[in-house]
Amino acid sequence: MIWIGADHAGFETKELIKAYLNEHNIDCEDVGCDGTEIVRYPYYASKIATAVSKGEIERGILICATGIGMSIIANRYKGVRASLCTSGYMGRMTRAHNDSNILCLGGKITGINEILDILENWLNTPFEGGRHNISLGLIQDAEELMFSGEYFTPQIPEQDKQ
Repeated sequence: MIWIGADHAGFETKELIKAYLNEHNIDCEDVGCDGTEIVRYPYYASKIATAVSKGEIERGILICATGIGMSIIANRYKGVRASLCTSGYMGRMTRAHNDSNILCLGGKITGINEILDILENWLNTPFEGGRHNISLGLIQDAEELMFSGEYFTPQIPEQDKQ
């Protein structure tokens, strides 16, 4: 089950993505919005990011005009790895290397053919694990500290100072 949400600027793209998901027999839950009247994107991003953070769902899709606002608010939630993608390559790499669990899209800046390519890559690319688990572990360590009220300020190892 994938939850999908958008603000007014992403509404039309959300409807096209829902049709694509239905055509490919992928269950989706629409959390809004329901039209092109002006609404505030943090409400919709928070619904999906909360569900991912709590483990109620594994993945979600968020759409606004650029995808920037959605990605900013979604990434405030523990355990969320929301990725703003503008190409199919980014959709593939964010799954393979980052185990992205929320896809953010710009309904006003990315054409529908490109969006469907991004979506297809994001849906069908498995997480590679391996060396990428090291980075995800660092992200998790940072979250643990930051959600405790401290800040993650690690010393950069010499081999990484290039």
